[in-house]
This record gives sequence, C-alpha cells and structure tokens, in this order.
Amino acid sequence: MKLDKQKYLNLPPESYWIASSRELTADYPALKEDIKADVVIVGGGIAGITCAHLLKKEGLSVILLEAGMLAGGTTGHTTAKITSQHHLIYDKLIKQFGLELAQQYATANETAIREIKAVIDELGISCDYVPQPAIIYTEKDEKVAQLQDEMKAAERLGLPAFYQDSIPFPFTVKGALRFDQQAQFHPLKYSLSLAKAFVRNGGRIFEKTRAIQIEKNSAYTIITENGYKAEADQLIIATHYPFYNKHEMYFARIYQERSYVTAIKASEHYPGGMYINVEDPVRSLRSQKTESGDLILVGGARHKSGQCDDTLKKYEELLDFASPYFSISDVPFHWSAQDCMTMSSLPLSGNYASDTPNLYIATGFGKWGMTNSMASAMLIKDLIIKGDSPWKEAYDPSKKVSASSAFHCVTENLNTAENLIGGKLSSSPKEEEIDIAPGEGRVVTLYGKRAGAYRDETGVLYIVNTTCTHMGCELNWNNAEKTWDCPCHGSRFSYEGKIIEGPAVKPLSMEHDVHTIKKLLTEEF
Repeated sequence: MKLDKQKYLNLPPESYWIASSRELTADYPALKEDIKADVVIVGGGIAGITCAHLLKKEGLSVILLEAGMLAGGTTGHTTAKITSQHHLIYDKLIKQFGLELAQQYATANETAIREIKAVIDELGISCDYVPQPAIIYTEKDEKVAQLQDEMKAAERLGLPAFYQDSIPFPFTVKGALRFDQQAQFHPLKYSLSLAKAFVRNGGRIFEKTRAIQIEKNSAYTIITENGYKAEADQLIIATHYPFYNKHEMYFARIYQERSYVTAIKASEHYPGGMYINVEDPVRSLRSQKTESGDLILVGGARHKSGQCDDTLKKYEELLDFASPYFSISDVPFHWSAQDCMTMSSLPLSGNYASDTPNLYIATGFGKWGMTNSMASAMLIKDLIIKGDSPWKEAYDPSKKVSASSAFHCVTENLNTAENLIGGKLSSSPKEEEIDIAPGEGRVVTLYGKRAGAYRDETGVLYIVNTTCTHMGCELNWNNAEKTWDCPCHGSRFSYEGKIIEGPAVKPLSMEHDVHTIKKLLTEEF
C-alpha cells in the first residue's frame, strides 16, 4: 500500500525526544533579581548543562540562564549519536592542520564517549543508552577512495575503525567504515537528569531568561530581557549561535544549516547500528526503542537555514528515501534541527578571543554535538580550573584556517551578503489584498514595504516586519515549521514575531490589524 505522506506531514512537527520526556521537565523559574556567581553560563542546551555540572563539581558557584525551555533547542531535535565518527573529517584534518591537531580532536571525542557513559553510571541516569557501531558508507565507486583515505587516517589516530564491504541493508554499497565502541541515547532524558543533578549539588537554573547584552567592568555583567542582571568573574556563552557578536565577528565565521528527521514505524527488523552515507544528499539512520514499538529515525535533507522554498518537501525526501527499503506503517514524529557549521569543520570552543581570558564560547559542533558538547565542556572546565587543556589548539576559536577553509568562508559570506542585500532589493509581489487561507503564510507587499503574513486556523491574520532584528536580513517563510527564518545567520521567529532561535535578541514587530501596520513596516529594528 502506498504511503500517504501528506497524512503525516500535515501534522505539526514534534520531536520524539521532547514528547517522551515531559515528565522530567522541572519548570525552572525566570530570573527576577540581580544575582552573582563565580560562573554564569548563557545557554541551557547539552553543552551549557554539561559545563554547569562539571564546574559545580569543582566547587564553583554556577548559574545557568536559558532563554526558553531547558534543552529545547538543537539538543531536543538531534539524532543523538554518541560517536567520534564525524563523517569524513580525519583525513581532512590531517591534511589541513597536521597530525597533532587531528589527534587532539580524535582523542577529545573518544574521551567524551567514555565520559558520557561515566556520568550516566555515576548519576544512575536512565536515558536509553545503547552501545552501537557508527558506520559511514558509500554507494558510489568514485567515493571509495575518500572512504579508504578516511580509514587510513583513523588508523593513524588510533580510532576503533574497521573497513567492510557491506552493511545489513539492501543498498548497493561499494564500501563502508565502521567505528566500534560508540553509542546512542535519549538526549533529553540525559540532559534534564544532568540538570537536576546540578541543582541538587547547589547550582541554579533560570529558564525564560533571555540574555541580551554583556557589559565588562571588573567582572562580566549579563543583562537580561526583563532588565535583571547576572554578574560573574567567568562567563560562558553556550547559546548555540553566539548572541554576542562584538570583537571577534562570529557572525562572519559561522553559518547555520537545517536538517530533518522522520521517525517511522516499519514491519522490517532494524539490524542495529547508526549509519550515514558519504555522498549528497546525506542520509542518516538509527533506531529508538519506545513503549509502543521501535522507531527508525531517518535523517538528512540539509540546507542552509532560511534558504529553502518548501521545507515540507524535505520531510517528503526522507520518506521517499526510506520507502523502498521499509514497509512504513506510521510516521508518529517528524522534526528538524539547526546546526552551527564552521569553515574549518572544527568547533569553536575555548576563550572567546585571545584577549578575553575569562570569557568562553562553545559553538560550531557541525551536527556532532553529543560528543563535542562534552569535549567542549571538559576543555572549558580545564581552562577555568587549570588554565590549560590538551585539546585547546584543536578547538581554539582564534585558530587560523587553511586556504581552502578561507575560500569556503568567503563563499558562505557571499551567500549571506546576497541575502542581506538581495532580500531588500529583489522584487516583491505587487501590493495586494491579503488573501491567505488558514494555516498559510507568505511574503506580501503592503504600503510599498515587504511584510510577512500568516493566518492562523481560527482566521486571525498576523503581520510582521520581515527584517531580522539581528543584522537586518530579510526573513523567509518556513512552511513546515510555520516560522520566519533568517537566510543569513539563522535566527528564527514565530508567526507572532517571538524569537525561537538566536542570534537575534529582539522580537519582530507584529500587528494583527492590516489597516494599522504602516508604522510597523517603516520602523527600524
């Protein structure tokens, strides 16, 4: 029987991780007073929570600020593979940065795998942890040489990698590389349990507390959206994409990608293992046991954030990929994630800049955030406690990049410039009566200005100024998530103009009444 894709994809996106962990949420309060601590961490995803846990264990007073719901961003929308197998990275790192730096990265991620398991065992966390091999494969003859080069690089770095000719799927595989001693887990059961352990140990968490500004005097002062302040000698920015752009111009060094997951039920037995292919389009596979049976997580369909005309088709692509191999009986969940990508393919974790010894950053995990979040947290803890880390060079935000990485940087930033300038200059639809059906959103022209319009299921019309409040890019409509997304730096807003993801710290201007929006569309962000 042919799968009715629209039956499932017309439902609102929902992450299995979030839906299955609501009993673990603690509803932490918003900040309602000025506070001080040894360390303030901005960002309550897995990286920020892990930093908080490790530093509290060292005896420091630690405060964690989260703009929304703890672990509700990329952490709650990942595929949650605990692996050092990060696509084809090690041969590239050796060629671009040398064996020593590549070894640092390999060792950091292998250490992170073991440390995550140690934390689970120490705290008795029930998070569906399952040891699994991580396998990268190719179906194309021309990609075999790349896979073999990666195998040689892995061997030089002492990684638990093995070459094989097949995988237990009916694909025409030309070669595969298997990393043993890897794992998968439920990222929210882990992260939310770790947060509770942090609080039991004396840490403090504040949700619904968006940091919007940083001041530096004798200490760092974080000013929040509601005007309250948090002061600390040490500040860690773990907000996924940095909300603080001064000095090092991170907005020019990072770009964001969206990717998608469909969680399917199928009659076939899943053979175990976590899989990803070499070639584009990238496809990812893993399974997850649930109370109502096994799910197969089919991931991929990536694109630069805010730069896709029809995001619903990305979910369709994943179902089209899976349909020949699995008898799909249900698609109970589908969701998407946003990942920070760097030009070097290496994270940016450590001192925010070479001259900011007490300001740290953790970002740019490039879709491999489970191990890189732990490695980054361990690195930053060592920098704060010991003043040094054995992985500092590999993760150094100030490290120089190769010529090829610099060229990639120029290419990505040209794309950003095109969207920043072109979005303002490109022709918009002629001014129109807003004839939009319930559940539909699109760009319209009103009073000669570009505007975003969405009509909810009850018929209420929402009009927003589509100029991003971060750096002025023009937002595009995301029809799968019903959001306004920035094609330059990845900020995302609800149809009401509320911030969903940064780096923006100010919401969009919004008006229900089409007849009173002229001022809204002409005001500066």
